[in-house]
Amino acid sequence: MRRLLSGNEACALGAIKAGIRFFAGYPITPSTEIAEFMARELPKLGGIFLQMEDEIASINAVIGARAAGMKAMTATSGPGFSLMQEGIGYACMAEIPSLVVDVQRAGPATGLPTKPSQGDVMQARWGTHGDHPTCCLYPETVAETYSLTVAAVNLSEYLRMPVILLMDEIIAHMREVIDLPEEVETYTPERKKKEKEFYRHYDEENNYGSEFAHFGEGYRIHISGLTHRPDGFPTNDPKVIAWKMERLKRKITENLHLFSDLACEYFDLGAETCLVSYGASARSVREAKNLYEKERKRPLGFIRLRVLWPFPAKKLSILLKSSLKVVVVEMNQGQLLGEIERCVSPKIPVIPVNRVDGQMITPEEILSVL
Repeated sequence: MRRLLSGNEACALGAIKAGIRFFAGYPITPSTEIAEFMARELPKLGGIFLQMEDEIASINAVIGARAAGMKAMTATSGPGFSLMQEGIGYACMAEIPSLVVDVQRAGPATGLPTKPSQGDVMQARWGTHGDHPTCCLYPETVAETYSLTVAAVNLSEYLRMPVILLMDEIIAHMREVIDLPEEVETYTPERKKKEKEFYRHYDEENNYGSEFAHFGEGYRIHISGLTHRPDGFPTNDPKVIAWKMERLKRKITENLHLFSDLACEYFDLGAETCLVSYGASARSVREAKNLYEKERKRPLGFIRLRVLWPFPAKKLSILLKSSLKVVVVEMNQGQLLGEIERCVSPKIPVIPVNRVDGQMITPEEILSVL
């Protein structure tokens, strides 16, 4: 079906298609259209929309809904994302799937509510305290917003952890004509949960890829943000604590294959210079690449990231192996610059192109450093 959609509308549609039936959120620019769409559409499907009193309540309602068996999500922007961090950390420790959409705007604090930014990249990785893995996807187009929303829900359900979909104001509010697929692939657990008398909510074989029990099904479940044993009850045993933290880490380290094809797309990697970008900034890079190649009659490499976390360092190291110069384009003060520097030889210059004034980076700004 062909539709004219904004990024926010495509995100909401993708979430519904992936099985989301519970949304709790608080209106905040530039993500509000996601909540508005869900408020209109979820009741038609037997789902639930709740406008909460704030973002803290929103993430907690999402956690509760998913613990009770409904695929759940919220959407916010920078200030609300900050308020959600403790709840996101709780979902990590309690291993509760959830989708958190952060449509970035310029900050810090209230900042520029209607202007674009990519300033929450590191917050998406390190926003909560403690030591745990993170999964974060970032689309470039409206169509990709739809598909990556579906992918984010599937990853969250498979890995039993919150997944963050980062967007920016440009992607959220731009409109493009897209062809919506009739069907999408949604995650189905590989292993069935054990019988009630044998079930433990955090069994070793229940880390990812398997069914887990919900409140109301008659299973004995204990969910806690405290570090816990396989049965969910708190512990101070160093061996069990180490097991739990390693368990969280293995959700990603044992499933890196899920991100390999999704991580990025790339073009003309044999060129001397390679541009690296993501989100709306990548659209400026595409135009700069076109102008450069038209004028100078030689190729310009381009890598566009779709997965920010876990950062695809090994893949980038291979893709950038032949580059003599790397240019990193992002609407912040260089949040992925250090990550990309670690992927190349210290002898290779890595040049940042940044903008933090609420305006898009222009192709001319990119061309000026080539």
